[in-house]
Amino acid sequence: MCGRYASSRGPEDLAGIFEIEKWEPEETLEPDYNVAPTKEVYAVLDRPLKDAADPRPVRQLRRLRWGLVPSWSKTPDGGARMINARAETVHEKPAYRRAFAARRCILPADGYYEWVTGTQERELEVEGKKKRPRKQPYFVLPADGSVFAMAGLYEFWRDRTLPDDHPGAWWVTCSVITTEAERTPLAVAPAEGPHSLADIHPRMPLMLTPERWDAWLDPSRTDPQDLRGLLDPPPHGLMRAYPVSTAVSNVRNGGPELLKELEAPEVGTLF
Repeated sequence: MCGRYASSRGPEDLAGIFEIEKWEPEETLEPDYNVAPTKEVYAVLDRPLKDAADPRPVRQLRRLRWGLVPSWSKTPDGGARMINARAETVHEKPAYRRAFAARRCILPADGYYEWVTGTQERELEVEGKKKRPRKQPYFVLPADGSVFAMAGLYEFWRDRTLPDDHPGAWWVTCSVITTEAERTPLAVAPAEGPHSLADIHPRMPLMLTPERWDAWLDPSRTDPQDLRGLLDPPPHGLMRAYPVSTAVSNVRNGGPELLKELEAPEVGTLF
């Protein structure tokens, strides 16, 4: 799954990476090294500009709220639970299938966090000595330091309790698509810890490599069967993972120190 990630690149950097044509300076977000559900995040998308004479899609950098709210939803309350969409079923699930066909985006990140329960912690839980075991967080990122381009969907939701001219009348929300975690060895693995992404968690965000970006963002591609080919996992051996401080488990912490690699896990691991 993807429940937290880090996003430190600014608009200028992202504009160069993704060939952005349009972004509004007032929509700039501060670097966030602990992005959590319901927060506003950057999204790259291809869409015609509002009220423009030219109908062609324009590549934009937009601020969206993480946690997809389907257009038909009566309230936005379920958005916090819809942060991930499974690649295997995204084309058929009512909450995601329309967005999959017409509103795909890229959610740029430095990498994502995932937690592993340590052996000693699991034993204490089994013995009933601990109600909630501590978990060791790992940061997962491209081994070459490039942007982690997560496949995403976005959707529009109208708050009918507000007038048309109210700035909060329309919500634009998004979800991260996940796939099965790689079982092949990590490009760079920690000395003490997991050897593959599947050792950390059975799911991972679907990373899009650059040659897929244009096809994924192309709004003219609407055939679900055609699009499903874009959901294939990326080549193996592109990722690294390392343990980070348990401070990331607290959403109030969001500084760059969260990405500091630990020499050894703070919590005993399964490995």
